[in-house]
Amino acid sequence: MKIRWFAPLALAFASVLSLAAQAPAAAGIAHVAYRVSNADSETAFLAKLGYEQAFTFTNKQGQVSQIFVKINDRQFIELYTLPDPKQPLGWLHVCYESADLEGYVQALTARGLKPGTVHKAGAGNLITAFNDPDGRTTEFTQYMPGSRHMLDQGQHLGAHRVSAAIEGIAFATPDLAAARTFYSGMGFAATPMGQGLHIRITEKSAPWIDLSPAGAKSALYLAVPSLKVAEAQLRTAGLVVTREKKVLSVVDPDGNLFRFVEEQ
Repeated sequence: MKIRWFAPLALAFASVLSLAAQAPAAAGIAHVAYRVSNADSETAFLAKLGYEQAFTFTNKQGQVSQIFVKINDRQFIELYTLPDPKQPLGWLHVCYESADLEGYVQALTARGLKPGTVHKAGAGNLITAFNDPDGRTTEFTQYMPGSRHMLDQGQHLGAHRVSAAIEGIAFATPDLAAARTFYSGMGFAATPMGQGLHIRITEKSAPWIDLSPAGAKSALYLAVPSLKVAEAQLRTAGLVVTREKKVLSVVDPDGNLFRFVEEQ
């Protein structure tokens, strides 16, 4: 009898260990979210980058509260309006895509993380959220048939987009060791980079996260085929462009940094 009970228990324990050791990889970055002081000014800035508004959400008062600006069919910039002047402006969070969110959440839980319950968000996709070691929101989503995002496929793809893909995002953290443990627990590959960390989200070289010590400014990196062509487009659009070696930089009306690098 002991042997009969031991075998299934051992199998179950082995399954948990396997799940914890092989957390499904994320599929990439689904969106990057910002809180903005003026939605019209921000969407006008993004339009100069060639990006179009896909859809919006309104609050109970009928005011636009959330704007989805499209980079490509699977990547968006989300803009949140500022209902309270005391709320901080700028970058809010990153949302990563998963092809199997329920399975991913099980794997994260087995690794000791505490993702929230998977539920359907207003746009019709599955989503979960939890905090990183610095208390910032981290989201994961699974695109679902019939969602606002999927119904918009092939639409609002600006013909003059300077970039058609997020290359990566950079931001600061006061505790790099805790950040490394956190992102490794999500199945991301973290390696030292100068005084910070370079984190690959998928098995490919991009998209990535660059973490630096506290005090560094966050930046969204966008991939372009040619820096020369991108610089010409940005200047023609009337933007002030800073060029540093192999990086072009522009800032939005709130001072958020957008950087362009050649595709890897």
